[in-house]
Order: sequence, then structure tokens, then C-alpha cells
Amino acid sequence: MASKKAKKKKSTTEDPNSRTICRNRRARHDFEIIEELECGIALMGSEVKSIRNNKITIDEAYARIQKNELWLLNCDVAEYPQATYLNHERRRERKLLIKKREFRKFAESAGHDGMTLIPLAVYFRRGMIKVLIASAKGRKIYDNREKKKKDQDRRAMQDAVRKRY
Repeated sequence: MASKKAKKKKSTTEDPNSRTICRNRRARHDFEIIEELECGIALMGSEVKSIRNNKITIDEAYARIQKNELWLLNCDVAEYPQATYLNHERRRERKLLIKKREFRKFAESAGHDGMTLIPLAVYFRRGMIKVLIASAKGRKIYDNREKKKKDQDRRAMQDAVRKRY
């Protein structure tokens, strides 16, 4: 009986409808992340096909609140070669889709001085393209040094605990 139960378990290693497309690795180094929010994104057909081919960069992208809506700016989605004259603009403004209640909560935290909205990742979730937006505060050079010291101290303590046991 035990072998039948083991065979029934599904492998959850890789779901083709849920995968990360693009990640902004530099953001966590340059910014202190305060709050994260998952958003949908309004796209054209040629943009979706291009994103499926991993032709998107969010390194220089940022989000902005305009007329009580959240917009993704400066995100580069490469043109899809087979779309011919129906192609999209590479760096056009793209509307982010969130619920009003989430928007109010998120907009309040993003409205403070020194805060910015940056995309951390673009990924597929159940076949839909999602963008992870973070409300963040920029770090100074000395802040990065303090963070590195804290991380090293934390790792040293964890190693000491592991070696002890």
C-alpha cells in the first residue's frame, strides 16, 4: 500500500505555468524594501509573446502613481519579430492591475518622502504574467556597509550554532 501512495504524489519541482521570467537583483542591494505587492499587468499580444521568450528587462524600470492608477515606466519589452506592423513600443507605459483596497494601502506607504516604487520580479503565476512591486527607500553607501556587517555577523552566529550541535 505504501508504494501506491508514493506513486500518487505529484512532482512539484517545475510547473510550466509558474516560472520566473526576470528579476531585478540590483534592487535589493540598492534599496531597503519596506513592502511588496503582487500586481497584474495590462499587455498587448505581441508583448506577451515577447515576454514568454524572456525578452524583458526591468533593471531601469520604476512604478508611478498617476490619476489614482499604478503605472510601470521604463520597462523594456523587446519587439516580437513575427508581429510585423502590429508590434508594440518597447518602453511604453504599462498599467498595473491591483484592487482598490490594495492600492490605497500601498499608495499611502509609497507617498512618504524618499520612497520609490520599484519592480523586483516578473513571473508567470497560473499562466498570467505578474509583477512584484516593492515600496522601497534608497540606501546610501554607509548603509550598505552596515548591512554587510550585520549579514556577516548573522552568518557567523548561525555557523557557530551549527558547529556546536
